[in-house]
Formats: sequence, C-alpha cells, structure tokens
Amino acid sequence: MAKDKSIYVCNECGASSPKWLGKCPGCGAWNTLVESVAEAGGGKNRFQSLARSQPVATLSEIEASDVERTPTGIGELDRVLGGGIVEGGVVLIGGDPGIGKSTLLLQALDALARSMKTLYVSGEESGAQVALRSRRLGLDGSQVRVLAEIQLERILATLEAEAPAVCVIDSIQTLYSEQLSSAPGSVAQVRECAAHLTRTAKATGTTVILVGHVTKDGQLAGPRVLEHIVDTVLYFEGDTHSSFRLVRAIKNRFGAVNEIGVFAMTERGLKGVANPSAIFLSTHGEPVPGACVLVTLEGTRPLLVEVQALVDSGGPSPRRLSVGLERDRLAMLLAVLHRHAGIATFDQDVFVNAVGGVRISEPAADLAVMLAIQGSLRAKALPRGFFAFGEVGLAGEVRPAPRGQERLKEAAKLGFSVAVVPQANAPKKPIEGLTIHAVERVEQAIEIVRSL
Repeated sequence: MAKDKSIYVCNECGASSPKWLGKCPGCGAWNTLVESVAEAGGGKNRFQSLARSQPVATLSEIEASDVERTPTGIGELDRVLGGGIVEGGVVLIGGDPGIGKSTLLLQALDALARSMKTLYVSGEESGAQVALRSRRLGLDGSQVRVLAEIQLERILATLEAEAPAVCVIDSIQTLYSEQLSSAPGSVAQVRECAAHLTRTAKATGTTVILVGHVTKDGQLAGPRVLEHIVDTVLYFEGDTHSSFRLVRAIKNRFGAVNEIGVFAMTERGLKGVANPSAIFLSTHGEPVPGACVLVTLEGTRPLLVEVQALVDSGGPSPRRLSVGLERDRLAMLLAVLHRHAGIATFDQDVFVNAVGGVRISEPAADLAVMLAIQGSLRAKALPRGFFAFGEVGLAGEVRPAPRGQERLKEAAKLGFSVAVVPQANAPKKPIEGLTIHAVERVEQAIEIVRSL
C-alpha cells in the first residue's frame, strides 16, 4: 500500500496527523491543522538547494556590489520597483478584481520581450483570451511566450525548458501541486507553490512576478508567509469607477518602500502619469472656502493634494466624517482647534475629504486640515497659490515634517507662492517666488491666515 503524500500539521504546536481533524491531538486547539507535504524518510529534502553551506565570514570583508536592474519600459512601474526588475527577484502584486494587474504586467512583458525571453503563465485565462487582450492593448507582433497551465510541476518543467529571464504567474491562487490533495487557493497549495517558484527563481536567476488575489478587506489572500518569502510586495489601488490607479510598494528588498506609481487607464492600457499632482488638485476658477493645498510625501515623491473641509450646523449630535484621512485624528485636531485657537465646532458637522481618492496617512497633513476647517467655518477662502504642511501636537505646537525642503521646492516648481510651514522647516535661503510664513503654534498659523 502506497504511503500518503501529505500530512496535517498544527499551526499552534506543530503536532502532525495523517488525516485532517477538527481538534489538534497535541494542544487541543480547533481548526489549526493545515495540509503539508510529508517528507520521505532518509530522502533528499526538496529545499536542500536553498541551504548551501557557507563558511562564517566577517561582514566588512564580504564583497558586495549593487544589484543590476533591468528597466521594464514603464517608468512608473520602474519607480515603484526601485529602478527595474532584479535577476532572481520574486515580486508579488495584489489588487482588486478588474483593477488592471494583468493588463500592466502584459504591457511590461511586451516591452521586456524586445531584449530578453519572457513567459506569461495564465491560470485564469486561455491563450486565446490573453491574445485578445494584447490586441486590444495594441501589442501587435508581441514576442511574449504564453502558457495556460495551473499544475505546478508542468510549469516548473516549462521554466526549465524555456529558461525565460522574466516569468509572470497569473495568479498564484490558481496553481496546485500534485503532492497535495487540497484545492487550488488553499493555504497549503499557495504556500507550497510559492515556495517552489521562489526556489526556482533563486536557483536559475529568473525573475518571477506573482499575481495575488486580495480579500474583501484589501489584504493579500493566502498565508502571511507569502509576503515574507518574496522580495517585493506591490499593491494595486484605486477605484474601479475612476480612470486613475496607484501602485504602492509595501515591501522591497531592492529599493524604497512606500514608493508610489500613478497610472491612468486608457483604451490602450495603463499609461504612466508624469505629474500626478495635477490629479489631486481641484480646478477652481476662484479660490473657494474650505480648500487648502497640502504637500504630502509618498515614498521619495512629493505630491500636492487638495484637502477640502465642509463645516455645517449639525444639531445635538454632530457628525465627524473623513475620506482619505484618519477619523480619530480629525477628532483630535478639532479639540486642538477649540482649546488653543478658540475655534469651536462642537455643534457643527465636519466633513473632510482628500481630492482624487488618495489616502493620506502621514501626520504632516494636520496643519492643512485645520486651516481648511477654519476657512469653511468663516466662509473665507485662502489666497490663490497658498499651501501648508506640518504636524500639530496636543499642546498646540506645530512640529516639522520630514524632507521639508523638497516639499517647498516641488510646490514652488508648480507655481505656488504662499506657504505656512513649521518653524523648523523654514529654509535658510529664500526660495524664488515663494513667500514663507514659519510658525511654531497653531494660533500663529490661524492669525497669519486671517491677515492674508
């Protein structure tokens, strides 16, 4: 009688069982047994090639050189990757259905195919469907090799035979290994397939790009180990009803994290946006009350975003609503406004929105939000060409924002002329065309804005 190829291991205590059980026989925890491949006794471990023995060396004596990068031909994607793809690197890209993951990767592979061998493994579409999409994108005469397959062992054999420089797996949740009996997309299958593809990438030097599904919460589906074993994790964000998409780097062993790439969805696929600040700024004929421009930082890129506030009479239980900013932080800023600047909103509804659907997570947006709120409350517009940034503390102090000089230069380059910034961010040399008001406290900022 043949031995079982798989066993079930407890995630809590590591106890194993030959069959699935609801309750772990070792620690008694429920629903913790996960299918795993059984190791043959005395046989070679399938991950042995990753564990080559190396002598102990002193860190300062180890020779190290910068990794070579190959540009993908799409500037915004290269920016997020840190300059391009790396030989033997493993990239994981996730996003909502229909956001444009397959479209972007097919465009990138088509550009790379002009200088190297590429392979597109589709587990969700047939070869004819991929060809139809390439025709729609205008990629006529594309040299990308396509394989419609979901069995891991056949994909690995094809990788060995074709020896591509770049391989896209679309998607990792559709693959299955013959060594496991669970369905594609299960924790065991995703973990096993990703581990084998990572081992192949490191052993052969092939760059592997994995497409991952996301849950309803926006997190990558499957085991968390998937994000740990890859080199780069990218998230594709954006509203499917909008033509703009954001690609954000969450993890990158070869470049900066929290880098952002901006794309516009067109009839011919995704096109990079060279000046993303234009997306996030409203086009008003005249300055309007309740609007303030903020210079935020996404990775290494300064972005100008318009923050809008609407203050209206709210009755006994006023609402506090924010889109693109943290709601708890908004409540804190309203309390600071009341305590230190004498602006009371306890009987007012307050709505705050970041234009363009961008999410602002850094505290440097505090000052711009407060100035927008007071402008809406007084029905007074800020002057044309005005912007602000700075973190606000509970004591009413305005704290500096990181990389303030770059923020000021970016705003001056786009034609802005008046700024309210923290005292510590005031430049030593004046910036041409820019009037800078440096403040240390919230009440100073409010007085300056009223005088303007």
